[in-house]
Amino acid sequence: MEKRVYFRNKWLPYLLLAPQLAVTLVFFIWPAYEALSSSFFVQDAFTGAQRFVGLANFKSLLGSDTYLNSFKVTAVFTIATTFLTLAVSLYLAIKAHKVLRGSRLYQAILTWPYAVAPAAAGILWVFIFNPNVGLVSNWLEALGVNWNFNVHGPQAMTLMIIAAVWRQIAYNFLFFLAGLHAIPASLLEAAAIDGAGPVRRFWTVIFPLLAPTTFFLLVIDIVYSLFDTFGLIDAITQGGPGNSTNILVYQVYRTGFVGLNLGNSAAQSVILMGLVIILTIIQFRYIERRVNYQ
Repeated sequence: MEKRVYFRNKWLPYLLLAPQLAVTLVFFIWPAYEALSSSFFVQDAFTGAQRFVGLANFKSLLGSDTYLNSFKVTAVFTIATTFLTLAVSLYLAIKAHKVLRGSRLYQAILTWPYAVAPAAAGILWVFIFNPNVGLVSNWLEALGVNWNFNVHGPQAMTLMIIAAVWRQIAYNFLFFLAGLHAIPASLLEAAAIDGAGPVRRFWTVIFPLLAPTTFFLLVIDIVYSLFDTFGLIDAITQGGPGNSTNILVYQVYRTGFVGLNLGNSAAQSVILMGLVIILTIIQFRYIERRVNYQ
Protein backbone atom coordinates (compact mmCIF):
# COMPACT_ATOMS: atom_id res chain seq x y z
CA MET A 1 0.00 0.00 0.00
CA GLU A 2 1.32 3.43 -0.90
CA LYS A 3 2.15 5.60 2.07
CA ARG A 4 2.01 9.36 1.95
CA VAL A 5 3.26 11.96 4.38
CA TYR A 6 0.91 14.79 5.20
CA PHE A 7 2.07 18.05 6.77
CA ARG A 8 -0.23 19.88 9.14
CA ASN A 9 1.30 23.18 8.08
CA LYS A 10 1.04 23.69 4.32
CA TRP A 11 4.11 25.99 4.35
CA LEU A 12 6.40 23.48 6.07
CA PRO A 13 7.35 21.53 2.89
CA TYR A 14 8.35 24.77 1.18
CA LEU A 15 10.41 25.82 4.20
CA LEU A 16 12.23 22.48 4.18
CA LEU A 17 13.00 22.86 0.48
CA ALA A 18 14.02 26.52 0.76
CA PRO A 19 17.71 26.00 1.78
CA GLN A 20 18.41 23.59 -1.08
CA LEU A 21 16.57 25.76 -3.57
CA ALA A 22 18.50 28.82 -2.38
CA VAL A 23 21.84 27.02 -2.81
CA THR A 24 20.84 25.83 -6.30
CA LEU A 25 19.71 29.32 -7.28
CA VAL A 26 22.78 31.16 -5.94
CA PHE A 27 25.49 28.69 -6.94
CA PHE A 28 24.10 27.20 -10.17
CA ILE A 29 21.14 28.97 -11.77
CA TRP A 30 22.43 32.50 -11.29
CA PRO A 31 26.05 31.80 -12.40
CA ALA A 32 24.76 29.80 -15.38
CA TYR A 33 22.52 32.67 -16.41
CA GLU A 34 25.35 35.21 -16.04
CA ALA A 35 27.70 33.04 -18.10
CA LEU A 36 25.11 32.52 -20.81
CA SER A 37 24.29 36.23 -21.06
CA SER A 38 27.98 37.28 -21.00
CA SER A 39 28.82 34.87 -23.80
CA PHE A 40 26.99 37.12 -26.28
CA PHE A 41 29.02 40.21 -25.39
CA VAL A 42 32.54 41.54 -25.65
CA GLN A 43 33.37 43.08 -22.31
CA ASP A 44 36.18 45.40 -21.25
CA ALA A 45 37.79 43.87 -18.15
CA PHE A 46 38.67 47.27 -16.65
CA THR A 47 35.70 49.53 -17.40
CA GLY A 48 33.00 46.85 -17.60
CA ALA A 49 31.70 48.27 -20.89
CA GLN A 50 29.91 45.69 -23.02
CA ARG A 51 29.17 45.35 -26.73
CA PHE A 52 26.74 42.79 -28.11
CA VAL A 53 28.38 40.49 -30.67
CA GLY A 54 25.89 37.62 -30.89
CA LEU A 55 27.53 34.27 -31.61
CA ALA A 56 30.92 35.77 -32.48
CA ASN A 57 32.53 34.37 -29.32
CA PHE A 58 31.39 30.85 -30.14
CA LYS A 59 32.53 31.16 -33.77
CA SER A 60 35.99 32.30 -32.67
CA LEU A 61 36.27 29.23 -30.42
CA LEU A 62 35.53 26.87 -33.31
CA GLY A 63 38.41 28.44 -35.22
CA SER A 64 40.86 28.35 -32.31
CA ASP A 65 43.43 25.54 -32.48
CA THR A 66 44.25 26.03 -28.80
CA TYR A 67 40.64 25.58 -27.73
CA LEU A 68 40.03 22.59 -30.00
CA ASN A 69 43.21 20.99 -28.67
CA SER A 70 41.87 21.37 -25.12
CA PHE A 71 38.97 19.08 -26.11
CA LYS A 72 41.41 16.33 -27.06
CA VAL A 73 43.45 16.84 -23.90
CA THR A 74 40.29 16.78 -21.79
CA ALA A 75 39.06 13.56 -23.41
CA VAL A 76 42.36 11.74 -22.77
CA PHE A 77 42.66 13.07 -19.24
CA THR A 78 39.04 12.33 -18.28
CA ILE A 79 38.95 8.79 -19.70
CA ALA A 80 42.29 7.80 -18.15
CA THR A 81 41.56 9.38 -14.77
CA THR A 82 38.05 7.93 -14.50
CA PHE A 83 39.01 4.41 -15.54
CA LEU A 84 42.12 4.21 -13.34
CA THR A 85 40.35 5.72 -10.34
CA LEU A 86 37.52 3.19 -10.52
CA ALA A 87 39.85 0.24 -11.14
CA VAL A 88 42.43 1.02 -8.47
CA SER A 89 39.91 2.02 -5.80
CA LEU A 90 37.86 -1.13 -6.40
CA TYR A 91 41.00 -3.27 -6.13
CA LEU A 92 42.03 -1.60 -2.88
CA ALA A 93 38.51 -1.91 -1.47
CA ILE A 94 38.46 -5.65 -2.20
CA LYS A 95 41.86 -6.10 -0.57
CA ALA A 96 40.89 -4.04 2.48
CA HIS A 97 37.60 -5.93 2.77
CA LYS A 98 39.54 -9.20 3.17
CA VAL A 99 41.76 -7.85 5.96
CA LEU A 100 40.76 -9.15 9.37
CA ARG A 101 43.38 -7.57 11.63
CA GLY A 102 44.01 -3.85 11.48
CA SER A 103 41.29 -3.23 8.90
CA ARG A 104 40.39 0.12 10.47
CA LEU A 105 44.01 1.25 10.14
CA TYR A 106 44.17 0.30 6.47
CA GLN A 107 40.90 2.06 5.78
CA ALA A 108 42.05 5.23 7.54
CA ILE A 109 45.34 5.30 5.61
CA LEU A 110 43.59 4.82 2.27
CA THR A 111 41.13 7.66 2.94
CA TRP A 112 43.69 10.28 4.00
CA PRO A 113 44.50 11.59 0.48
CA TYR A 114 40.97 12.95 0.07
CA ALA A 115 41.56 15.32 2.99
CA VAL A 116 44.50 16.96 1.19
CA ALA A 117 43.66 20.21 -0.59
CA PRO A 118 44.18 20.11 -4.39
CA ALA A 119 46.87 22.81 -4.33
CA ALA A 120 48.76 21.05 -1.53
CA ALA A 121 48.47 17.72 -3.34
CA GLY A 122 49.80 19.34 -6.51
CA ILE A 123 52.84 20.78 -4.72
CA LEU A 124 53.46 17.38 -3.13
CA TRP A 125 53.60 15.66 -6.52
CA VAL A 126 55.78 18.43 -7.95
CA PHE A 127 58.38 17.73 -5.25
CA ILE A 128 58.18 13.98 -5.77
CA PHE A 129 58.66 14.21 -9.55
CA ASN A 130 60.87 17.30 -9.63
CA PRO A 131 63.47 16.76 -12.40
CA ASN A 132 66.33 17.92 -10.15
CA VAL A 133 65.56 16.83 -6.58
CA GLY A 134 62.53 14.57 -6.90
CA LEU A 135 62.79 11.10 -5.40
CA VAL A 136 60.92 9.32 -8.20
CA SER A 137 62.66 11.33 -10.92
CA ASN A 138 66.04 10.24 -9.53
CA TRP A 139 64.91 6.61 -9.67
CA LEU A 140 63.80 7.09 -13.26
CA GLU A 141 67.11 8.71 -14.16
CA ALA A 142 68.90 5.69 -12.69
CA LEU A 143 66.82 3.48 -14.97
CA GLY A 144 67.83 5.55 -17.99
CA VAL A 145 64.57 7.50 -18.33
CA ASN A 146 65.01 11.17 -19.20
CA TRP A 147 62.32 12.58 -16.92
CA ASN A 148 61.37 16.25 -17.09
CA PHE A 149 57.63 16.94 -17.07
CA ASN A 150 58.33 20.65 -17.56
CA VAL A 151 59.54 19.88 -21.10
CA HIS A 152 57.84 16.66 -22.24
CA GLY A 153 54.09 16.86 -22.73
CA PRO A 154 53.31 13.11 -22.35
CA GLN A 155 55.22 13.05 -19.07
CA ALA A 156 53.26 16.04 -17.79
CA MET A 157 49.97 14.35 -18.72
CA THR A 158 51.10 11.14 -17.00
CA LEU A 159 51.95 13.06 -13.84
CA MET A 160 48.60 14.86 -13.90
CA ILE A 161 46.71 11.58 -14.25
CA ILE A 162 48.66 10.02 -11.38
CA ALA A 163 48.01 13.00 -9.12
CA ALA A 164 44.31 13.17 -10.01
CA VAL A 165 43.80 9.43 -9.50
CA TRP A 166 45.69 9.47 -6.19
CA ARG A 167 43.48 12.18 -4.75
CA GLN A 168 40.15 10.70 -5.92
CA ILE A 169 40.86 7.09 -4.96
CA ALA A 170 39.88 7.69 -1.33
CA TYR A 171 36.38 8.89 -2.24
CA ASN A 172 35.75 5.87 -4.48
CA PHE A 173 37.31 3.52 -1.95
CA LEU A 174 34.79 4.47 0.75
CA PHE A 175 31.80 3.79 -1.47
CA PHE A 176 33.17 0.54 -2.87
CA LEU A 177 34.03 -0.68 0.62
CA ALA A 178 30.51 0.13 1.83
CA GLY A 179 29.10 -1.72 -1.18
CA LEU A 180 31.23 -4.78 -0.42
CA HIS A 181 30.05 -4.81 3.19
CA ALA A 182 26.45 -4.85 1.92
CA ILE A 183 26.96 -8.02 -0.16
CA PRO A 184 25.64 -11.06 1.77
CA ALA A 185 28.39 -13.53 2.55
CA SER A 186 25.98 -16.36 1.80
CA LEU A 187 26.01 -15.46 -1.91
CA LEU A 188 29.79 -15.72 -2.10
CA GLU A 189 29.75 -18.97 -0.13
CA ALA A 190 27.13 -20.43 -2.46
CA ALA A 191 29.19 -19.46 -5.50
CA ALA A 192 32.30 -21.02 -3.95
CA ILE A 193 30.39 -24.25 -3.23
CA ASP A 194 29.29 -24.33 -6.88
CA GLY A 195 32.95 -24.29 -7.86
CA ALA A 196 33.36 -20.63 -8.87
CA GLY A 197 36.89 -19.37 -8.38
CA PRO A 198 37.83 -15.89 -7.07
CA VAL A 199 37.82 -14.32 -10.55
CA ARG A 200 34.49 -15.82 -11.53
CA ARG A 201 32.95 -14.87 -8.16
CA PHE A 202 34.02 -11.30 -8.78
CA TRP A 203 32.50 -11.02 -12.27
CA THR A 204 29.32 -13.01 -11.60
CA VAL A 205 28.49 -11.98 -8.01
CA ILE A 206 30.50 -9.05 -6.65
CA PHE A 207 30.71 -6.72 -9.64
CA PRO A 208 27.01 -7.01 -10.68
CA LEU A 209 25.95 -6.22 -7.10
CA LEU A 210 28.30 -3.23 -7.11
CA ALA A 211 26.78 -1.90 -10.35
CA PRO A 212 24.73 0.89 -8.69
CA THR A 213 27.79 2.05 -6.73
CA THR A 214 29.98 1.87 -9.83
CA PHE A 215 27.51 3.89 -11.89
CA PHE A 216 27.26 6.56 -9.22
CA LEU A 217 31.04 6.82 -8.97
CA LEU A 218 31.35 6.91 -12.77
CA VAL A 219 29.24 10.07 -12.86
CA ILE A 220 31.11 11.60 -9.92
CA ASP A 221 34.56 10.80 -11.35
CA ILE A 222 33.76 12.29 -14.76
CA VAL A 223 32.59 15.52 -13.13
CA TYR A 224 35.68 15.45 -10.90
CA SER A 225 37.98 15.09 -13.92
CA LEU A 226 36.29 17.95 -15.74
CA PHE A 227 36.13 20.45 -12.86
CA ASP A 228 37.78 19.51 -9.55
CA THR A 229 41.23 18.90 -11.04
CA PHE A 230 41.72 22.62 -11.69
CA GLY A 231 43.75 23.09 -8.50
CA LEU A 232 46.08 20.21 -9.37
CA ILE A 233 46.74 21.51 -12.87
CA ASP A 234 47.33 25.04 -11.64
CA ALA A 235 49.81 23.84 -9.02
CA ILE A 236 51.70 21.34 -11.20
CA THR A 237 51.78 22.33 -14.88
CA GLN A 238 49.62 25.45 -15.44
CA GLY A 239 48.35 23.74 -18.58
CA GLY A 240 51.79 23.20 -20.07
CA PRO A 241 54.14 22.35 -21.54
CA GLY A 242 52.76 23.39 -24.90
CA ASN A 243 49.13 23.12 -23.74
CA SER A 244 49.59 19.36 -23.24
CA THR A 245 47.63 19.46 -19.95
CA ASN A 246 45.38 22.40 -20.78
CA ILE A 247 41.94 20.89 -20.15
CA LEU A 248 38.71 22.80 -20.79
CA VAL A 249 38.18 24.17 -17.28
CA TYR A 250 41.75 25.50 -17.16
CA GLN A 251 41.34 27.05 -20.60
CA VAL A 252 38.31 28.95 -19.27
CA TYR A 253 40.50 30.34 -16.49
CA ARG A 254 43.39 31.27 -18.79
CA THR A 255 41.11 33.06 -21.22
CA GLY A 256 39.09 34.94 -18.62
CA PHE A 257 41.47 35.66 -15.74
CA VAL A 258 44.83 35.69 -17.54
CA GLY A 259 43.85 36.90 -21.00
CA LEU A 260 40.98 39.09 -19.64
CA ASN A 261 38.74 38.03 -22.54
CA LEU A 262 35.60 37.71 -20.43
CA GLY A 263 33.10 37.15 -23.24
CA ASN A 264 35.16 34.37 -24.80
CA SER A 265 35.69 32.79 -21.39
CA ALA A 266 31.93 32.88 -20.71
CA ALA A 267 31.28 31.17 -24.05
CA GLN A 268 33.73 28.42 -23.09
CA SER A 269 32.01 27.91 -19.74
CA VAL A 270 28.65 27.59 -21.51
CA ILE A 271 30.06 24.94 -23.86
CA LEU A 272 31.62 23.10 -20.92
CA MET A 273 28.34 23.20 -19.01
CA GLY A 274 26.49 21.87 -22.04
CA LEU A 275 29.07 19.09 -22.45
CA VAL A 276 28.59 17.97 -18.85
CA ILE A 277 24.80 18.00 -19.23
CA ILE A 278 25.01 15.91 -22.41
CA LEU A 279 27.38 13.39 -20.80
CA THR A 280 25.13 13.10 -17.76
CA ILE A 281 22.05 12.51 -19.93
CA ILE A 282 23.89 9.84 -21.94
CA GLN A 283 24.99 8.09 -18.76
CA PHE A 284 21.53 8.05 -17.19
CA ARG A 285 19.74 7.18 -20.45
CA TYR A 286 21.98 4.40 -21.76
CA ILE A 287 24.43 3.23 -19.10
CA GLU A 288 21.97 3.19 -16.21
CA ARG A 289 19.79 0.72 -18.13
CA ARG A 290 22.49 -1.89 -17.53
CA VAL A 291 22.48 -1.24 -13.80
CA ASN A 292 20.48 -3.62 -11.63
CA TYR A 293 19.31 -2.02 -8.38
CA GLN A 294 17.74 -5.19 -6.95
